[in-house]
Amino acid sequence: MADRKPPLAVEELRDLAGTGEIDTVVLAFTDMQGRLQGKRFAAGFFLDEVLDHGTEGCTYLLAVDTEMNTVGGYAMSSWERGYGDFAMHGDPVTLRRVPWHPGTAMITADLAWHDGTPVTASPRQVLRRQVDRLAEYGWTALVGTELEFMVFRDSYESAWNTGYRGLTPANQYNVDYSVLGTGRIEPLLRRIRNEMAGAGLTVESAKGECNLGQHEIAFRCADALTTCDQHAVYKTGAKEIAAQEGVALTFMAKFDEREGNSCHIHFSLRDRGGHPVFADGGAPDGRSAVMRHFLAGQLAALREFSLLYAPGINSYKRFRPGSFAPTAVAWGPDNRTCALRVVGHGHALRMENRLPGGDVNPYLAVAGMIAAGLHGVERRLEPPEPCTGNAYTGGARHVPATLREAAALWRDSALARDAFGEDVVEHYHNMARVEQEAYDTAVTDWERFRSFERM
Repeated sequence: MADRKPPLAVEELRDLAGTGEIDTVVLAFTDMQGRLQGKRFAAGFFLDEVLDHGTEGCTYLLAVDTEMNTVGGYAMSSWERGYGDFAMHGDPVTLRRVPWHPGTAMITADLAWHDGTPVTASPRQVLRRQVDRLAEYGWTALVGTELEFMVFRDSYESAWNTGYRGLTPANQYNVDYSVLGTGRIEPLLRRIRNEMAGAGLTVESAKGECNLGQHEIAFRCADALTTCDQHAVYKTGAKEIAAQEGVALTFMAKFDEREGNSCHIHFSLRDRGGHPVFADGGAPDGRSAVMRHFLAGQLAALREFSLLYAPGINSYKRFRPGSFAPTAVAWGPDNRTCALRVVGHGHALRMENRLPGGDVNPYLAVAGMIAAGLHGVERRLEPPEPCTGNAYTGGARHVPATLREAAALWRDSALARDAFGEDVVEHYHNMARVEQEAYDTAVTDWERFRSFERM
């Protein structure tokens, strides 16, 4: 990670703050739900006081549900422990401009306790630990996340006030790969692309997707930590830009009964010299032994690690036959019906994890892929024969069908406890428990329509 360069150097920030071009710095970390949480500082105060010394944030930020309610069951934060603070220290290599907010820069924080030890349940720290394990082999993970979203011609406020019913999608028919379809909302897509580029992300493309108003903007792959940092910035920034344009977009995994929002994760390895670890020009299929072991590890751990890829109740509603979301624990070369798709060749040879949806926390998902791969490497696991047909009907094991099932697999996983530690397993199992209990007590519109008169 030593060669990571910040999109905005500290010295540049000092100059820009001195001229008044930048007057605000956002210090933020990514919480369990994948959201940015933090504070806004006056630029001068940030440079004088916060950059070197950090700031504080309440520990409850890693111990709440999606609606920011305090909930029980977390060892690190509770009423009994007084809901104290942890320290937030900005990572200078993440300093960047925020073009969609005038005069603003942003820096991503790592979390530590006051004795300097890391907060192990913090998503960024969970990934750091796995990245460090990879480094022991001399390997660096290259990662790209393909994050889909749906755009509606309603403001976030009006969508809330109508209970998210009767929204008008930006496109009213399937615009997958349609240039006309993306052209209909190009002003929004253009703003997102250009302003993400101004924040230090390298934009590749934008394309329409299958659901109504559904689109995807792709960015160039980078090392694992950089990609996940950028993913969190992009997800927040895209929503903020949409709000400024008077529209709303959502990354939720399954908004309706049509295609869900996916977040396919592309993954490969490089050695210290920058050479591809997965490629072997002498092998009949061009794939190295390391790639075979790494792929086999993904399959071996996929069900137990599904909570990292699909963290919520809604996540599991994507997994339906013929939906382009996987149901089978299977792999195949360039086969989109499998959970693991192998694609590319040579330097571009990589695996694609198709399980995650738009609600995924990228740090946790990529950490899961690294831990699973190292499990395969350390035990020299070999993958089964590839699936070259329809994995939906191929008889392979099924991915977990519900959050309840995934949470139980995670809780009981010796592999998870060995890779991530008891505290991390218990922390994220509690997150799933809280989500499941909230859902179990909710009465839905579906139940009212089905039962009010007819039952």
